[in-house]
Amino acid sequence: MKLFDTHSHMSLIHDDHIEQLLLAQEAKRENVLGILSITNNIQDFFVVHENLKTASNIYYAIGVSPSEVSHPGRDWEQKVMQGALLDRVVAIGETGLDYEKKYGDKKSQIDLFLRQLELAGRLNLPVVVHNRGAGEDVLSILRDKLPSRGAILHCYSEDVAFAHKALDLNVYISFAGNVTYRNARSIQETAIEMPLDRMLIESESPFLIPSEHRGKRNKPSYLPSTLYHIAELRNEDPEKVADQVWENSLSVFGLTGKI
Repeated sequence: MKLFDTHSHMSLIHDDHIEQLLLAQEAKRENVLGILSITNNIQDFFVVHENLKTASNIYYAIGVSPSEVSHPGRDWEQKVMQGALLDRVVAIGETGLDYEKKYGDKKSQIDLFLRQLELAGRLNLPVVVHNRGAGEDVLSILRDKLPSRGAILHCYSEDVAFAHKALDLNVYISFAGNVTYRNARSIQETAIEMPLDRMLIESESPFLIPSEHRGKRNKPSYLPSTLYHIAELRNEDPEKVADQVWENSLSVFGLTGKI
């Protein structure tokens, strides 16, 4: 079994770079052979990229999340262009919209999102999309501005009807540990009904720990719990689910035949 954690905030699990490297090694022992490191801002991206450059199973996304909309950083677009050229950078993000936390105003969030979608197109990279309470605006923008390499709807929290509309586009849907929660009926229904060849999984660590590990801080090595739970929901062989989700991960990040 091979697994790819398509969304992990490595620097938020531990701020010590040795501990971050140990997390990457521990994940390998649990068959998590790829991890996409996510940061919310450009400065943190460069720090984490330097810290983890010797960890061969770590890949990177570079971008500015909605939480940073009021302070994206000076010359952030130029720095995204520069950072995207570094080793193992495979996506732009996370970016998107968050209307629940009310970061800045909607217009500013949308503008930041649009600018990163444009950068993803110019850099020929997929985009990792954050959506909280903003589904219809996210979908409308992606219909109009989705880059050619497509997008990942990370930490999916919408319903099946929304998934059907999203899957008309070149997007993958990624499930985090909250799919294992007893009250997550809508998310579970989506995981059951959606096509397996458009599914990804993520830890979203240090957040949304799978129920099996409740009471601990989440980390990439707990990702198998999410995989097994989805396989059980779908009444499918875990190895079959893992194989397809692994191939999906390599495809979206342009890594097929490279790892």
